Amino acid sequence: MCQKWNGGPGMTIGYEGEPKIEGNALITRFASSEWAERAFCKQCGTHLFYHLHSPSTYYISAALFAESQNAKMGTQIYIDCKPNYYNFAEKTPMLTEQDILNLYSNNPKD
Repeated sequence: MCQKWNGGPGMTIGYEGEPKIEGNALITRFASSEWAERAFCKQCGTHLFYHLHSPSTYYISAALFAESQNAKMGTQIYIDCKPNYYNFAEKTPMLTEQDILNLYSNNPKD
């Protein structure tokens, strides 16, 4: 998913609840699944966030925050879809595509 969205892994900072968003008129939202949406800037196309509807969690592009320089990687998702040309050294929990579908879809599969 992230590779097609931005050409590589998505680096985001999670925010539970509803963040204060200024400039909503400049945001385009795309329903990417039954449980989430992606948002982009209408003016420049920058990827802004991935919004998981339930529970309401925003995964906001880490590059939008100066403070992200001190952030640590928490979880790797869709790890089974990762291309072979990179590996992260930091040890984190890893979720497969099926793990994600089981967590958030109304029709989980075993």
